Amino acid sequence: MRLLVLEDDVSLGPWTAKGLREAGHVVDLFADGKDALVAAMSQSYDVLVLDRMVPGLDGLSVLKSLRQAKVTAPAIFLTALGEVDDRVAGLRAGGDDYLVKPFAFSELIARIEVLARRPGASEDQTAILSAGDVTIDLHKRTCHRQGQIIDLNPKEFLLLEVFLRSKGRVQTRTMLLERVWDMSFDPTTSVVETHISRLRGKIEKPFGDILIRNIRGTGYVFEPI
Repeated sequence: MRLLVLEDDVSLGPWTAKGLREAGHVVDLFADGKDALVAAMSQSYDVLVLDRMVPGLDGLSVLKSLRQAKVTAPAIFLTALGEVDDRVAGLRAGGDDYLVKPFAFSELIARIEVLARRPGASEDQTAILSAGDVTIDLHKRTCHRQGQIIDLNPKEFLLLEVFLRSKGRVQTRTMLLERVWDMSFDPTTSVVETHISRLRGKIEKPFGDILIRNIRGTGYVFEPI
């Protein structure tokens, strides 16, 4: 799944994002409510994980704005505000669940999985991603192109998932490092280039075309046929 996490704590935010990525999810982490709102308005997320007390715009206001804009992605509040009135306010703002800090990470994972399976949501829509003739199944962790099975290792699969979810939009090297490898910018590593080369060798070379374009000085963009 692709998850948005709004958490300004300099330790808890990266720790939560890292754990969710290790569980196989694509995570966009924000420390400012305004930035999270812009992202959630312009991109599609499977689940929103929101802190209540953050800079810019508090989590409650972020969700109210999203619900007014008809953004229906399920949301769970992850916050230290645990009084009954706080919980009620979160649910009335459009929240689907409420988890109070400190929390067990396994419980957060379970609650996110439950929200993604909420009534009315199509399991097939959340499990299958496709662009052009490339398709991946997030549950089975399989990839197909033109009816052929393509064997991808875990990082290649996650890299392709990021591209499928952002098709047509440039992904910078730093963005890919953060989303796939949970790394900050490192000018000395060639892990992005190496994995993209391997991925191209599997989804492009056998079919004689180009799906992932290198935008010089910027990053990469996935443009399916």
